Amino acid sequence: MEHRVVSLRLPVPAQDVLLALFITVMQVQGTTVRNAGEVVQRPLTDLGNLGYVLLVVSGVVIAVRRRWPVPVFVTAAMASLVYYGLDFPDGPGWLGLFVALYSLAAYGDGRRSLVIAGVGTTVLAVCWLVAAADIEPRAAVGWVFFRIGASVMSAALGESVRSRQVIAAEAQQRAELAERTREEEARARVDAERLRIAREVHDTVAHAIAIINVQSGVTAHVLDKRPEVAREALRAIEQTSSRALREMRAVLGVLRDDDDDAGRAPYPGLGQIDELASKARQAGLDIKLQETSPETPLPSAVGSAAYRIVQESITNVMRHVGPTRVTVALQAGIEVLEIRVTDEGRRVAPGHDSADPRPPARHPSGTGGSAKPGRGIVGMRERCRLLGGELDAGPLAGGGFEVRARLPLTPTGSRL
Repeated sequence: MEHRVVSLRLPVPAQDVLLALFITVMQVQGTTVRNAGEVVQRPLTDLGNLGYVLLVVSGVVIAVRRRWPVPVFVTAAMASLVYYGLDFPDGPGWLGLFVALYSLAAYGDGRRSLVIAGVGTTVLAVCWLVAAADIEPRAAVGWVFFRIGASVMSAALGESVRSRQVIAAEAQQRAELAERTREEEARARVDAERLRIAREVHDTVAHAIAIINVQSGVTAHVLDKRPEVAREALRAIEQTSSRALREMRAVLGVLRDDDDDAGRAPYPGLGQIDELASKARQAGLDIKLQETSPETPLPSAVGSAAYRIVQESITNVMRHVGPTRVTVALQAGIEVLEIRVTDEGRRVAPGHDSADPRPPARHPSGTGGSAKPGRGIVGMRERCRLLGGELDAGPLAGGGFEVRARLPLTPTGSRL
């Protein structure tokens, strides 16, 4: 039913044409009926039916009131001045003028239209009062004040409608802006989640591949001479790949459509640092772990970031240095978790370590070469910044490399 009513609504130009015809008929017919049988100073037929012409013009011009509100008002006002200035009979000949005033205020450009309406109403009021100076009977002068008051009310009503439309338009703009802002924030959250997933996948895969690379090299080197060592290396490869797969499932589980979390492993945290160090020892690193237990449980985001920083640091050592001594120090204070991962650099010159099956590699600090830091350090630094922390990494004076990170226990950034 509502759709049917909307479909029957006339276009705006047609509505204005019908309104103009209605006003024209009301002005002509109303003035004729009101003064029928009475003696008037100047009949409508005088001066070549000028009275009828003025009533028709002030009514027909309403048809274009929305498109040209100022010319329509000027035309209706001039018609009213001439009509009453020539003492044509009073009647509802002011309908078109009132609608023109309303349209000027409602569809004009605000302040300028109000100024025009105010000046025009003032001029009309003065001319009407002058024309009614010798009106008889004197009680008929009340119609003059009625026209003045109705003119002011028409302009005020039009300004009220225009103000409401402006407020509604501004509210619509604010709503659209808020909607766009929400969409941008949603896209930003999606991008941040994608970045987090990519970083988790990078850290998991890079660490697992580094350990597998070392252990597979050891296996190829000692397979014939020391099969028990080769067996241990293969077992380490199996355990490392299995753990990497579990972590990958946990990271990528957020992309599932279902809500079943039963098969997902928790994100790694400080509780898995010992296991991480054990795997690194199997890969040939001499790791010394120094931990101070936190007084209260760490936030999951802080624990996960700390684990990834240690993991990436160990991965860089295995990738660029090889077997060496590494010290991992974790000190949990009241407000900050401090992380320090230090390695001693390559123990012997590249090319002389027959126990190391890998080709010589360069440390990101320049130890043993001149390579620049890669994406691993950049990723660790981004993790710290997301939590409101900071990270420094660089070579040591006596050789080796150190990664230092400070993570606040009340993260100020977004979730990892």
